[in-house]
Amino acid sequence: MSCGRPIEQQGMTLLEVLVAVAIFAIAALSVMKATGQHTRSLGRLEQKTLAAMVADNQLAEVVLGAKVPEKATQGTTEMAGQQWQWQLTPVATDTGQLRAVDLSVSVLEQVDSPLVTVRTYVATR
Repeated sequence: MSCGRPIEQQGMTLLEVLVAVAIFAIAALSVMKATGQHTRSLGRLEQKTLAAMVADNQLAEVVLGAKVPEKATQGTTEMAGQQWQWQLTPVATDTGQLRAVDLSVSVLEQVDSPLVTVRTYVATR
């Protein structure tokens, strides 16, 4: 015995549910990709920060010792449980009162791609 009124629809159709799940899946994948990129960039930033600290330490030794080598020198040092390769290269200047030096720091396994390169000037005595 029906009164002739249509029954109101309750809930969602299967198609609406599938579309909602697809939209959620795309959004979730985008968030996961962004999170992965952020994590990788944080690791790279940590390496660059540590390499800058190694460079600061090596340049402090050069400036405090006021000894600029005549030719390129290199060495290794340990910081934060990691081995770092550094290379100190003297650079010619027009004045005799200052000597320029470039210092490049890289992870020991990746010597060909320095993370940090810094130039400083040292007064000659």
